[in-house]
Parts: sequence; structure tokens; C-alpha cells
Amino acid sequence: IEEIMEHIKDSHMLFITAGMGGGTGTGAAPVIAKAAREARAAVKDKMLKEKKILTVGVVTKPFDFEGVRRMRIAELGLEELQKYVDTLIVIPNQNLFRIANEKTTFADAFRLADNVLHIGIRGVTDLMVMPGLINLDFADIGTVMNEMGKAMIGTGEAEGEDRAVTAAEAAISNPLLDNMSMKGAQGILINITGGEDMTLFEVDAAANRVREEVDEDANIIFGATFDQAMEGKVRVS
Repeated sequence: IEEIMEHIKDSHMLFITAGMGGGTGTGAAPVIAKAAREARAAVKDKMLKEKKILTVGVVTKPFDFEGVRRMRIAELGLEELQKYVDTLIVIPNQNLFRIANEKTTFADAFRLADNVLHIGIRGVTDLMVMPGLINLDFADIGTVMNEMGKAMIGTGEAEGEDRAVTAAEAAISNPLLDNMSMKGAQGILINITGGEDMTLFEVDAAANRVREEVDEDANIIFGATFDQAMEGKVRVS
């Protein structure tokens, strides 16, 4: 653990990804999250202590066919991890059946799940590092993700007519999530990415479509970024 702490002690934000139910992910993820939380608690300088490591857990739960025992271990691991992370996103492997068909290979199914994790996490980091009309800093991200508990993550991409709203609706209805809804969310982070052809009206339409799903008093943090590879497309995370 000392070696891990050496790598993360100066970090502002930490993503912990793991598969729960086995020995490594279930055992290590909570330990790393706890260490990250205690790293700031041990700092004597008050200003540094306040700048704690924002920790986000992004984990998977086992397939049903892996048995009750493995699922029970995963649930216990999730309970422990929840104590130490600021935000926890859970994706049940069983939900891969919602996006798979008889011809989807085992490897392809896992790649689909990995892609959701990758794009969702990138949606957060891009807001801080990618050029855009509306960029956010770490403090903005922290107001939504600090001590927020369970969260959902969704991403959608579309092109053609009504691409912005279509992408927003795909992000809202992510089939891989652990039966969660945006209804009642206390905070929401929206990233809209497109090429130079993305219009103001499209950004407005996408953001408002997402906003319709949450309480009017929710803390909404919004950013818009440009990506040349997204010319002709819009992505909403």
C-alpha cells in the first residue's frame, strides 16, 4: 500500500476500477480508497488537507451464472468501498445481455462494457483538459462528485438530424447501469462534445433534454468541448 500511496499522494482525483466478487478487486479497491481518504487526513497543513483526493469507484458486479456466493462477496465489497469513495458507479455484468444478441461474442460483450466506462470517465476528464467553449476546473467537478454516494454514468453519440437530442436520450437510458434512474439526482455533470459544426441550438437542446430528467433544484454543472474527430457528430455524457 505504501507503493500505491507514493503514486497517488499528489493526485487531485482518483478513479478506481475493479471487478467485484473475486479476491483482487473486492479486496484491493476498498483498501486503496481508504488509503486515498486517509492520505489527506494525515496532512498537517490545513489548506492541503482540504484539497483531498476526489475518489470515484467504477466497478462491475458478477454475472448471475457465477453464483450466489460470488455475488454475496461482491455486495460486501461494494458496501466496504462505498464507505471510502466520494462517488460510486456500479455496472452489473448481467446487464450486458441487454445490449447483446446471440452472435455477440463473450469478448465483444466485455469490450462494450469497457467502452462505456472509458467514455464516461473521459467525459469527466475532457471537461478539464480539452479545449472548448465552456471549460470546467477541478473545483467545478468536485461540487458535483464530492461525497455524493451512488451515481450513474451514461453516454450517447449520434449524427444526422436531431443528433443532439438523440445523443442525450441515449446517455439518459444507459442499459448497463444497476437499475438506477436520474430522477431525484442531487447533482449532475453534463459534457457535450462535438466538432466545429456543433451549434448553440444543439447544445441547448441536448442540455435541456438531460435537465428534464432531474429535479429543478439539482446542482447542474455543464461543459462543452470540441474534438475534431467528432465532426458531424455529437456526444453527450
